[in-house]
Amino acid sequence: MRTFRGGLTIGLAVAVLVAAAAVAYERYDTRTLKRTIRRGEVLCGVNAGLPGFSAPDDKGIWSGFDVDFCRAVAAAIFDDPSKAKFIPLDASERFKELQSRKVDILSRNSTWSMAREENYDLYFPAVAYYDGQGFMLPRSRNIETALDLNNSKVCVQDGTTTLLNLADYFRTNNMKYEEMKFPKLEEVIKAYDSGKCDTFTADVSQLYALRLNMAKPNDHIILPEVISKEPLAPVVRQRDDDWMMIVKWTLYAMINAEELGVTSKNIDEALKSKKPDVMRLVGNEGTYGEDLGLTKDWAVRIIRHVGNYGEVYERNVGAESKLHIPRGLNQLWNAGGIQYAPPIR
Repeated sequence: MRTFRGGLTIGLAVAVLVAAAAVAYERYDTRTLKRTIRRGEVLCGVNAGLPGFSAPDDKGIWSGFDVDFCRAVAAAIFDDPSKAKFIPLDASERFKELQSRKVDILSRNSTWSMAREENYDLYFPAVAYYDGQGFMLPRSRNIETALDLNNSKVCVQDGTTTLLNLADYFRTNNMKYEEMKFPKLEEVIKAYDSGKCDTFTADVSQLYALRLNMAKPNDHIILPEVISKEPLAPVVRQRDDDWMMIVKWTLYAMINAEELGVTSKNIDEALKSKKPDVMRLVGNEGTYGEDLGLTKDWAVRIIRHVGNYGEVYERNVGAESKLHIPRGLNQLWNAGGIQYAPPIR
């Protein structure tokens, strides 16, 4: 038997490589769907309290745009949206907790970026909410444009893309500012509310939500400028493609349903439709659900229990909510926005 330098035989070398490959396979082939079914619930990492997106009430019942997406995944798998369990995570811990399998999915206002996919070995399957960073400040400052924020004291959460965008914006426009960063969102809010800083920067959707909790919401304005691209997306682990496909197509089913006019109120009528696109969506044509490892009526389950994309948007952050955030970019592609889903076919 041939011996390598250092005394390692070919047989032993092969054994070492096989063992290493087995460890890697075990590490990366996570089989999240099988574990989720065996457990009987989807573990979902969410924001600890962001009105309109994820927040518990005084009885511990969660609601919000991100919460409803997790319920949609649970509905697709179990035909029961209550099978989603919500685990609040800070911004600083969210990706590590996903890596360590404390949660199956993040649905937590997280911006999709190249570095996050590479550095954390994560996938952002599809954009659930197109957002951008903005500024909130007291109305009494009499400022109408972000270009007048020179020499501001800006509160910002550490460990986020918000911090980087803030620096880029002021540097690009040759303005000075004092950065006041805090690790936790509640600390940022407290600092702003107490007057330690005169400007608060975050995603625009987050600013709308947090303004609701201010003692006098109308005393604060959100400037019109959007200074960054913040595609907010659910997050899953890499090398877990079956699970990634379920998460991705759950969102796409909700978007396609809105485009096709299929809602939680008319889903029974949609089941009788002879339109090919609708028939594929509801499982009356093709094996799209079975190909995902689910049932043929997977999309029907989502829509019946949770609703289509527009229903989820409007009741949580849109016209039917306290936030009243315009659809904007999150309107469907054929209605002036850029929300777009690949076809089910």
